[in-house]
Amino acid sequence: MGKSKRNKGGRGGGGADDQLDGGSDADSVTSMSTGLSDIQPAQTTEHVSSQEFVLDKYIDALDEKRGSTREEALGALIDAFESFVLLGLVENKYVTLLSQLTNSIKKGSTKEMCLACRCIGLLAITLGAGSSSHEIMDEAHPQLLRVLQTWPDTPKMISALDCLAVVTFVGATDLAETKLSLKAIWDVIHPKSGSNVGIARKPKPPLLAAAVSAWAFLLTTVGSSRRNTDSWKEPITFLCSLLEAEDRALRIAAGEALALCFELKLLDVSSSDEADVDSDARETSGSKHQLFLNMQALKAKISGLVYSLSMEAGGRGADKKNLNDQRDLFQRISDFIKSGECPEESLRISGKNGILRVTSWRESIQLNYMKRFLGRGFLKHSQDNNLLHEIFDIKIDRTENMSTTEKKMFRSEEEKGRALKLNKERRLAQLDHSSWTRIGNSQESKIFIGNYVTSLIIRLSRSARM
Repeated sequence: MGKSKRNKGGRGGGGADDQLDGGSDADSVTSMSTGLSDIQPAQTTEHVSSQEFVLDKYIDALDEKRGSTREEALGALIDAFESFVLLGLVENKYVTLLSQLTNSIKKGSTKEMCLACRCIGLLAITLGAGSSSHEIMDEAHPQLLRVLQTWPDTPKMISALDCLAVVTFVGATDLAETKLSLKAIWDVIHPKSGSNVGIARKPKPPLLAAAVSAWAFLLTTVGSSRRNTDSWKEPITFLCSLLEAEDRALRIAAGEALALCFELKLLDVSSSDEADVDSDARETSGSKHQLFLNMQALKAKISGLVYSLSMEAGGRGADKKNLNDQRDLFQRISDFIKSGECPEESLRISGKNGILRVTSWRESIQLNYMKRFLGRGFLKHSQDNNLLHEIFDIKIDRTENMSTTEKKMFRSEEEKGRALKLNKERRLAQLDHSSWTRIGNSQESKIFIGNYVTSLIIRLSRSARM
């Protein structure tokens, strides 16, 4: 994600433990639990101050000794993060809040730890891409990895997986950081490849499905150019085996991950997969040919399983309510494998013109994961959170709540902006045309051509990053 900078701040972190004392703070937190939601968003200083006052009470409650009080406060914070985009209220408090949340992960009950993980993820989404979310990722990463070693506590591990995926997605600034989280998640999916090889572990289907979804969500940030086909052979083969699992939710998660692998061309053998040029030529050619055959066979097997699942008659999986979802998903995957056409989906998020569109498996996986993690807060964040606007193609009608006069003024400014843009493009086109007519064999012409090509490359590279 992006690297925008935000100011850090806080009132000093406070530790928390699970000791019970004689006093009870739960009632006071409960009475506050709807306080922030009752305050309607407004531009006035009074309302903003009221929101900040209520938020501070939630944060203060995380320092209390009573575990139930901290759980109440975490629930209230989650409700607040879902109800509002609290960027202006938390960007100067996130250091303190993060310290308290990591303490809850370290010392809290299972419920408190799960709530804290969700709260950390929502905090990162609220702050958006930048130095603040990168710091959140750095601080949370060690604690989340520790939780992922607490087998077989499925609820804690699922919460840690979701949090790890979200904070890495928002906060990671390079591929190396993303790979660390991808490996940690894969060690949950396929423990034999992890560090604790001597311990026999077999994740339960809900945990395995959650881990596959988290892994695929992070994989969407890895471009198709960042690949080595041979290194993807083992994970893709294992994902293929999950298509034959009994659990339908697990089959669906594996199917989405494999569709993304096809879209990123991770099964394609290309010249970039060749061995080092100093290797024996025959050995290189033979190993590459064998890899090509293996991947072709794997593609054929996946295609066959995908087609079968798209036509399944029912009765195989325990979760029969998802049968239609499975058929629809695998039919779309089957069509994609055959034709290469990516799925398209539109989601109305506000008014007449508030539309979110996805046109690839990458975007579809990101959308589904964000919708699930944000829960009821997805609609609010898709409308007001710049992070989601950076991720997805969202068209918002800014005039929806304006008066007739305000709409006329807004549209007039839009028309002026469009006219200025068109005039600028027209002038550039005329300049390019007049310049090209002067092209000859002179040194000046050669310099012009070089500068023109350089500027064109820069423009194209910028477009590719958007």
